[in-house]
Amino acid sequence: RGGGVCRHSGQIFRLLTGAFHQTGDDRIARVNEYDRNFARRCQRCAGRVTHRVQSLGHRPNFFYLQHAMGLASSLGLGLALCRAELQVVVLDGDGSILMNLGGLTTLARYRPKNLLHVVFDNESLLSVGGFPTATATGSDLAGIAAAAGVPRSTTVRALAEFTDAFDAALAAHDLTTIVAKVEATGPAGFVTDLGLLENRFQFQRHLRELQRKE
Repeated sequence: RGGGVCRHSGQIFRLLTGAFHQTGDDRIARVNEYDRNFARRCQRCAGRVTHRVQSLGHRPNFFYLQHAMGLASSLGLGLALCRAELQVVVLDGDGSILMNLGGLTTLARYRPKNLLHVVFDNESLLSVGGFPTATATGSDLAGIAAAAGVPRSTTVRALAEFTDAFDAALAAHDLTTIVAKVEATGPAGFVTDLGLLENRFQFQRHLRELQRKE
């Protein structure tokens, strides 16, 4: 997550697209290519995405949502509305957003132009045993987002499609939901070594420092 508004979209893309690879090792190898010159993009993530992203290298503008499944998009909305000068990227999962479908109508109601909502859809509740989610039986999250009023939504199934969709979303400067179909693979363990309070205070300090630099 994080980095200079639209100028570094390719760098952010390399962070996110590891999820399309077949194995965790492949994902990490690909994601570790990303440029670390991030400053003004803030990202929040939930579920297995939290553990995967943190394992790739923590940054002060990363906020990991744990023990609050479903609320990543809501927290991202609050940040986007309060700090309109920042590009906010939310990394979500299908199991998470399915617990907060009403949040999509709230996103559409306020329509922050600086919020990009990425949903990694593996059609599975992977962190609790791999039970299938509703998307495994036909529910269309991009269609649901569009019906809720989100102005830009799409589903992608290949790495090149994700590249194009992500860059287009940043260039559009409008609320966007990208549903990325990915393999149902994850880390060996769903644990992190960063305390929740430590992450919270570090993220707050980062936001204040960005404000002071303006």
